[in-house]
Amino acid sequence: MADEYPDFRLRLPNGGPQALGRQTDELGTNGSRKFVVGAGQPVRPDVVPSFATRVASAHKLREELIQRGRILQSENWPGWLETAGTITFNSSSEAAAVLTGRSSNGWVDWKTEDGRPLGDFMPGMWWGPNRPWLVRGSNVSGLDLVQRLWLPEGRVTLAASRLRQGVEQGISKDRLRNLVQEDYESTATYNQKQQLVEELHTFLSRMKPGDTVCTISGGQLYVGEVTGEAEQTDSEDRRSNLRRPVEWQPNGHPYEYLPEELQQKLSLQHDIIDLTSVQAHIDGLGLSDEELAEEAEAVERDPSVEIPAITARRDLELPEPTDKLAEELLVHDPAWLREVRDLLADERQLVLYGPPGTGKTYLALKLAEFLGGGPEQVKLVQFHPAYAYEDFIEGFRPKEDPDTKEVAFRLSAGPLRDLRDLATREGNRHIPHFLVIDEINRANLAKVFGELYFLLEYRNKSVRLPYSGDDFALPPNLFVIGTMNTADRSIALVDAAMRRRFAFVELSPRIEPTSGLLRRWLASQGKESEPAHLLDELNSRIEEPDFRVGPSYLMKQGVYRDGGLERTWRTKILPLLEEHHYGEGIDIERRYGLAALRRSLKQASPEPPA
Repeated sequence: MADEYPDFRLRLPNGGPQALGRQTDELGTNGSRKFVVGAGQPVRPDVVPSFATRVASAHKLREELIQRGRILQSENWPGWLETAGTITFNSSSEAAAVLTGRSSNGWVDWKTEDGRPLGDFMPGMWWGPNRPWLVRGSNVSGLDLVQRLWLPEGRVTLAASRLRQGVEQGISKDRLRNLVQEDYESTATYNQKQQLVEELHTFLSRMKPGDTVCTISGGQLYVGEVTGEAEQTDSEDRRSNLRRPVEWQPNGHPYEYLPEELQQKLSLQHDIIDLTSVQAHIDGLGLSDEELAEEAEAVERDPSVEIPAITARRDLELPEPTDKLAEELLVHDPAWLREVRDLLADERQLVLYGPPGTGKTYLALKLAEFLGGGPEQVKLVQFHPAYAYEDFIEGFRPKEDPDTKEVAFRLSAGPLRDLRDLATREGNRHIPHFLVIDEINRANLAKVFGELYFLLEYRNKSVRLPYSGDDFALPPNLFVIGTMNTADRSIALVDAAMRRRFAFVELSPRIEPTSGLLRRWLASQGKESEPAHLLDELNSRIEEPDFRVGPSYLMKQGVYRDGGLERTWRTKILPLLEEHHYGEGIDIERRYGLAALRRSLKQASPEPPA
């Protein structure tokens, strides 16, 4: 069959010459197909700094070939090296790496004269870009196959202990489902068989040479490249009946230092996981920005496009609140806004709490819009006693079919899931998104949040949702701002789980930025300061801080029309205090009415004698 392969060409970096190579059907030690490069083929004279780390075996082989004179200075291409004789490599990727001096996917980089990649001619290669996968092997029937078999022998395996022999690569999922049903009929539950079908189909029919494979062992993440097709064997212990050859990188990466998004995917409870959404993080493991940039320079690419691995590791930054924002929000000091921004950056969850009328919701929305870059990145929900998990995350809700007009229960996403899906969409991952929860303490939080309580504290983990069965995590660019009315329910009643997951910022008439807010607003509107004096006098008579009245009641234009202040005081403020003192027998009008407050202010500041 080797004679059926055409010649393949490899363009060397930096506008270099082309090398020729030939694919064979001869298998190497771990099952990879060997690749031959003839004499007189050009070789890059230098290597990228990451070469020894990224592809240690190819780097070592290149050094040996140079020392033995198998690769030497070229007479045909001045300044380049060339092969002194025919060299047989263990795989096309190894050949491409040695010739180009960098990590290389030979299935893509070797091409025919008309531009078709080598992978198009190989069995077990499917359409589409290469993908990264997680395959677990540290606990297969009690053994760590990663250390025992995979790393030493250059393999990745699946047990498939009862799957019959002769299952072909590329098998359809329907056919595989029938085989699993028959072969595992009495040894696996329905759910186990469903999961097994997915894993076997991925290993046999989705995974392909050139794909990246990851695995975890001993607190380390190991990364390699699939270098050949799947084969089925009858292993003695039935722990590794399906195998693929893999070129593993020599060093693992400590799990605790992996990027948060990568840890989220790795925490999913499956034996094989598609890691495409975090491929950029995987590509950048162990390499500095400079090394990644030098690798990119060795590849023909659009220089105006950012390198994905560098972009992915860039920290999400919330913009610095400006003096202009502080002036717009009538906040006394921009440093207060910066502190709130820093709390959000550190905790990613924050609650603004205080009495009614202190501007909690307004401030939360304005801050979210500023930090997120616009209202499109902000979603508002309001909690109430009837609010449930199904309203917030996902659940079955009655919906009308647009065609039949029949009503049926269908799975519907709640606002949290909608915002999470928006935040994780390609291109949005470095844009902050905000969920503002108004009146967050009015709902049964443990019931509404469900597993979200766990995710708010452990952002590097994922959970399985009970309704859809989907894996769910909170992305790093999703922030939560809650507002809490302390007159409705004291903050002291908030459970410890809530306190541990949120930072709490007080908005109270007794402290800034709320205490002087009304005065600043009146000055900006060119109005007299009497309402601010009246409000201060009112709050000085209310002993409990949680029931003091905020300035928002008096920051409306209607208050300043004829009779507006008296009307607002009678219909908005006094009823609050009536409720607060219910059953105490206090004369609310005498204690808190406008006339009483004005008399007190006049006595405190008598007019000077004429």
